[in-house]
Formats: sequence, structure tokens, C-alpha cells
Amino acid sequence: MQLLFVHGALVRDGAWWWRPAADLLERRTGIRSRAVALPSCGERAAGGADSESDAAGGLVADAAALRRELDDIDEAIVVGHSYGGTVIAEAGAHPAVTSLFYISSYLPDIGEAQGAIMSGEPDPVAITDNGDGTLGVSGYDAESFGARFMQDADAATQREAWQRVTAQDARAFMTPTTAAGWQGVDSTYLVCGEDRSTSLELQRLHAARATRSIEVPTGHHPFITRPDLVVDELMLGTIRA
Repeated sequence: MQLLFVHGALVRDGAWWWRPAADLLERRTGIRSRAVALPSCGERAAGGADSESDAAGGLVADAAALRRELDDIDEAIVVGHSYGGTVIAEAGAHPAVTSLFYISSYLPDIGEAQGAIMSGEPDPVAITDNGDGTLGVSGYDAESFGARFMQDADAATQREAWQRVTAQDARAFMTPTTAAGWQGVDSTYLVCGEDRSTSLELQRLHAARATRSIEVPTGHHPFITRPDLVVDELMLGTIRA
């Protein structure tokens, strides 16, 4: 059994984001984690395993990257954070997946695009068109990014997170899903009750599509700020499901 972490939009280095939860999970259960490199964020898999067509790919390339990781695993728990849930959906059904775990994320139906899902938010995150086929966050610095996305983290962690913010292929946001990989798979959804990035209404809408859900008193990144809560719920709702 392994755990695959699929990070959110407009950032890179999923292993850094997931590490506090990964270390605690391995100490408690022996389950090891690894993060999926998302081509749309300019990432490449270790060893250069990505296909050339993935070099600047959007959602389709990200989903293909996840499927390649799953192809090398007999049994996997897949964790999707934010946009990572849309990647899970597009990757479709895979025999290695035993359960899914979502954190302030999305379980889109077929035909839904990430941008459309986010378009109805009452206080949307400012995203700008970079003019080169990519999008990026707009108007933030380390302090304001931390206040919006990681208000429950310390200042040093907020600065480290800001260093990992990146541009992302616009097709990650504009491409409608062609699969719904969450359907028919046991799943747990962690609603982040103090999230300043994704509204509670949108989280609860998607949480209702999961097998079970629980609300925790955290911001958008509880695997950094409260890894104990994340691992507790993984152990209760996913590993033992």
C-alpha cells in the first residue's frame, strides 16, 4: 500500500506540501507517500518519465501523470487537494485505487471544468492571464498569500509556501473532464471549516458526493498546519474502510 498526493493549482513541489502529514502517517502506519508531479505546473516525474507531449500540458497531462504513477503500484490511497480532485476525476477508474481522500477539493461530474467550478465563488482568488498560455495568482506577496491560504501556519512556513507558487497551464482550468474517477470508489472528504480560499458552500457541495465527510477547524492546508487531524481521518475513514 502506498499513498499518492495530488497537489492543488498554481503551486509546485507536492512533496513539500504533504511532508508533515507524510512523515506522521509513516510513523503511525508504515504507509509511505509520494507526490505526483503535475506537468501543468511545470513539473516532471523523477527520471524524466513524462511523455514529451506533457511538457506544457493541462488537465489531460496531469491525469496521465497520475495514471502512470498508479500503474506502478498494486494498491494506492490517492489524496487530492483542491485542484488535485479534478485530476483524480479525469484520471478515471484505475484498479490500483483502493480509496480516495479529498481535502478542500472537488469531485466534478463529467463535463465540468475547474474554472467553471470556481467561477461562482463569492470571494474568488485573483488569477491573472500571463499572456503565454499560463495563469498565475495576482496581487499577492508572501504575507497576503499566507493570510489568504495559510492563516493558521507560522510566518516562516508561509514564506516557504510562497516560494513554491508557480504559473500553470491555462488548460488545467479550461478543459472539461471526460471521466469521473471518484464514482464507485470509497472516499472521504475533509471540509476545511476556516478555509479562506475555497468557500464552505462549494466544499460541502462536493463533499456530498463522497462516501463520507467530516469538517475540521483549519485553513486550506491542514496537512501542513494540522497533520494530526489529517492522519487521524485517513486512519479512521480510509485506511480502515
